[in-house]
Order: sequence, then structure tokens, then C-alpha cells
Amino acid sequence: MAIALFAVSAFFYSYQQVSEGLSLSAALGNYPYRAYGIMFVGFGSVLTLAASISYSKRSKNLENKSYRV
Repeated sequence: MAIALFAVSAFFYSYQQVSEGLSLSAALGNYPYRAYGIMFVGFGSVLTLAASISYSKRSKNLENKSYRV
């Protein structure tokens, strides 16, 4: 799920509207979904961190059980 969120966030972050004017304010407003992209990256990072912690705890439990057998 985290990888899918990173892919979606890359699209949202890089999506650019086409505008006629070349002013600075128009250039900053050409990325209407950039905030969503940053939000998805943050959520994907949290999911990746949670998955890695869960995996490391599970692998430690599996190592401890194999020694007891």
C-alpha cells in the first residue's frame, strides 16, 4: 500500500495545469495538487516505517522460536 501511495503522490506532486500567463503567481499556482502529494508521501512513509518495525519484531520472534525447538 505504501508503494501505491508513493506512486499516487508522485502524480499529484508533479501534475501541472496549463496556463496562458507566465507570471510568478501563475507559476506557483500551476500545481494545484501538490499539497495532496506531500500528504500521501507522509502517510506512505508512516506506513513504510510501521511495516519495517513489524517485520523486524516478527523476524526476532521467529529467531527466538527456532532456538527453542
